[in-house]
Amino acid sequence: MGLTRGINILAGLGLIGLTWFFQSSSYAQEVFRVSYGGYNETAAPMWVGIEKGFFKKYGIDASMIQVRNGALSVATLVAKEVEAVYPAQSTILSTVSGGVKLSCIASAINKIPRSLIVRKEIKGVEDLRGRSVGVQSIGGGFWLQTMIILDHLGVDPDKFDLKIRVIGDGQVIAQALMAGNIDVAAMTYGLSEASLKAGFRSLADAAELKAPYQGPSLCALKDVIANRADFFLRLTKGLAESSAFILENSNRSDVLKVLQKNLRLSKIDEAEASYKVLRLMTTLDLAPNPAAYKAVQRIVARLNPKINQVDLDQIIDARFVGNLESGGFLAELRRKAKQ
Repeated sequence: MGLTRGINILAGLGLIGLTWFFQSSSYAQEVFRVSYGGYNETAAPMWVGIEKGFFKKYGIDASMIQVRNGALSVATLVAKEVEAVYPAQSTILSTVSGGVKLSCIASAINKIPRSLIVRKEIKGVEDLRGRSVGVQSIGGGFWLQTMIILDHLGVDPDKFDLKIRVIGDGQVIAQALMAGNIDVAAMTYGLSEASLKAGFRSLADAAELKAPYQGPSLCALKDVIANRADFFLRLTKGLAESSAFILENSNRSDVLKVLQKNLRLSKIDEAEASYKVLRLMTTLDLAPNPAAYKAVQRIVARLNPKINQVDLDQIIDARFVGNLESGGFLAELRRKAKQ
């Protein structure tokens, strides 16, 4: 009887092992590389998803590859050096207008956490006429956020004779502003502090704008998404869980560590400021926002009229987020995150 019982136990353990093996095999880790150009908190939902294992939970071995700007990130996608991109909507529209068939499935960012910092003699909107504005690149995410802020203030760059100057990333732009090489810059809250202490002014807080906005989105070639629907559904689940993790107060310490590591922040007060920004702009309303795309299309068409011809329905692919909404997946995450 003892022998029989032992055999039954071993058989049971074997069955458990086989069950674990098949469950693990069903989510064998698939390599997934994403290129991005924005070196700031907007990439954090992806960083957190990678470092806290939310993508691996769904069988995705994801990694983020930083390049100089959004245009280069798209070039890596077209060359099939990466499987997806994480660009601003301006880059998305420019890419599609150039003939690349791109679809975008989700974005975890819906606010612009920046202040429009200006020299102290600039007291109002009219004083912006003829001024120089610093950006990272023409048509990229930094440029787009700057244009959205100006558009909300009723400023047409051409009519106001603004000089748009390509300076570099956020820190380089902050230095240029302090040195008097530019007059205006849409800067993150963290980078704004030194300028404000030095007597510069904040003309607008972009996070308070009511205009529709959506930050960098997960995008891939249209045919790739069509052929890997299950994969991109799993990817969307990972992004959703990462966003919920950021929004849960109890995870503050873990999120701070991710920000410190990826943004190379040596001071805890810098990490705290970065964390506040991330919490402000992260959302579980992940579906591509048609109103935000239309607003960006109008702005970017000033640079390239062909963008007016882009059919937004060919870019927006909301079915994966829709699946998570209809199945209650996102509702449960909102409940946990209390969003």
